[in-house]
Amino acid sequence: MATRFKTPGLIGELAAEFAGTMILILFGVGVVAQVSAAGIGDHDSIAWAWGLGVTLGVYVAARVSGAHLNPAVTIALAVFKGFSWRKVAPYSIAQFLGAFVAALLVRWNYTEVLNAADPGLTIKTQGVFSTLPGNGTLPVGEWGAFRDQIIGTAILLFVILALTDMANTAPAANLGPVVIGLLVVAIGMAWGTNAGYAINPARDFGPRLASFLTGYGGAFRDQTGYLYFWIPIVGPIIGGVVGAGLYQTLIGRFLPSDAPQEPGEIPTPRDGNQTDENVEVRRG
Repeated sequence: MATRFKTPGLIGELAAEFAGTMILILFGVGVVAQVSAAGIGDHDSIAWAWGLGVTLGVYVAARVSGAHLNPAVTIALAVFKGFSWRKVAPYSIAQFLGAFVAALLVRWNYTEVLNAADPGLTIKTQGVFSTLPGNGTLPVGEWGAFRDQIIGTAILLFVILALTDMANTAPAANLGPVVIGLLVVAIGMAWGTNAGYAINPARDFGPRLASFLTGYGGAFRDQTGYLYFWIPIVGPIIGGVVGAGLYQTLIGRFLPSDAPQEPGEIPTPRDGNQTDENVEVRRG
């Protein structure tokens, strides 16, 4: 007799997006606080912790919501993969809230270290919570950072769709989240200079708001005083659509398929070598 699974409903999906994004940010923002404020670790530990945070966040949420964990992913799926537009705003809000709550926890836990390293809560440690052009020190302007966010997020969505397309060579044995985490590590190591590889509006705006509300008065501006916060929101959204569109144009439309694929879904293990179609793509 076939086993029937309970449909989680929108509330369950939003709870999963909140929880998965919270896990992602706890590891990602937490490692930057440790490196920047305490001097423990370096750029490589930041890149690896962000990638592991993505992997763990996806494992937390994937079965219920598809673990988008990123408004850029959600919007790109709505544009190209048939994800319901009525869910785009609720998913994005849940992702922002998960990132916001996680950043508050990191801010609270690292209060003593942050205050010791930067008593005025200035641009020196603002990058713990939100991204900056040139990571706050290098000669990169706002438009250079905007360009960077479009390119980096386009790479993210292009490869995510390649990894999660049932007609392509998707990772087997439920290893998709691990490979997507490695993708984020690679982006951090190769594309982290110009704008800190936010590549996720929720990842940047949620912690930015949390830092602003807890003492970082300049959180919405960059080191030049420019009102920078919009760049890691708009850039990734544009880049996600561009990357997903390029995948569909260059790869997706040429792949053979034995059966129709559900909108935005990827295979998950079932009965050894078989798959079930209950999980959507994600990041971030």
